[in-house]
Amino acid sequence: MAHAAPGLLLPGKRERPRRVRRLLIAHHLLLGDTIMLTPLVKKARARFPDAEIVMACPRAYAPLFAHKPYGMIALPFDPRALADHAAMRRGRGFDLALVPGDNRWSWLARMLEARWIVAFAADRRSYKDWPIDEFVPMPAEQQAWGDIAALLLQGDEPDGYQTVEWPAPPFAPYARPPLPYGVLHLGASSPHKLWPAERWRGVLAWAESRGYATVISTGKGEEGLAQAVDPECRRSGLAGRLDLAQLWDLLRQAAFVVCPDTGVAHLARIVGVPTVALYGPGSPLTTGPGRFWAASPFRALWDPQVPCRNQEMLFGRRLAWMRQCWRTAAECGDPVCIRRIAAGDVICAVEALIAARGP
Repeated sequence: MAHAAPGLLLPGKRERPRRVRRLLIAHHLLLGDTIMLTPLVKKARARFPDAEIVMACPRAYAPLFAHKPYGMIALPFDPRALADHAAMRRGRGFDLALVPGDNRWSWLARMLEARWIVAFAADRRSYKDWPIDEFVPMPAEQQAWGDIAALLLQGDEPDGYQTVEWPAPPFAPYARPPLPYGVLHLGASSPHKLWPAERWRGVLAWAESRGYATVISTGKGEEGLAQAVDPECRRSGLAGRLDLAQLWDLLRQAAFVVCPDTGVAHLARIVGVPTVALYGPGSPLTTGPGRFWAASPFRALWDPQVPCRNQEMLFGRRLAWMRQCWRTAAECGDPVCIRRIAAGDVICAVEALIAARGP
């Protein structure tokens, strides 16, 4: 804000650039939301085939973009690190900036001297919107977040995703399991997304009865979830130990993945592995495949009739068609939504995906 404010206090005439040589996508979203910006990136590449496309993102996600999918450069940063801000300033000077998600990142775009900044219109204007030059309305009809993000650019929708479009990142060696195997990822960003341990054990027993080795995965600090499902630790040796690039490789060679509605579900969609996602408070209406990933081998399991799935906010904007809940553990001590999913539902969904894919 300190770098951007002088330009706002002494504004000059700003015009939409006639030619886009450098384009910035400014955000600091979670992993799943970041991956779901892929339709926007592909659309930007189609609109501006010769432009340098740069996307700011959390530092932990940068390895996924090592081989520059769609020719895009990842710009990792920590918003609390002054050194990162100084490094970013050295690359300033963009013709166009797109701000998906929270409009506060328009200040980042203005700090990097973007000549024209486009973002979604907010329900109520605030200081977050001051640097923005053009507002795009949120859609009135139901759409997935990836398809919504692509609306920041005018023009035709991007073609559907193909796995060859995103090269696999390099990864350090790890104890890769023998084929064939399935992955059960237990962790999630919210306790309301955690599925009961006894149901995970039911899916585990089914998978091993069908001849699949089973890998139990979690994020760092979530190893206790794995121990509740696999007390002998025979299947959870990788839990909490893989970085994103290693997890990419693990998912890429798996026969199937079962996980909550979390970043791993979106990473699995990029890789192309058959995936069953368990939706508790979240909604596949916004975080499902949408049009861009319509061909992905993906099944969302959820109960849209849970009465408390009645919140309508997406990045601070009210959307009447939303069917989700972001209540905290203090607000809701009984997340019935995730428990509506039975182990048999998951097993049937996995079997259907495997059968559809063939040998």
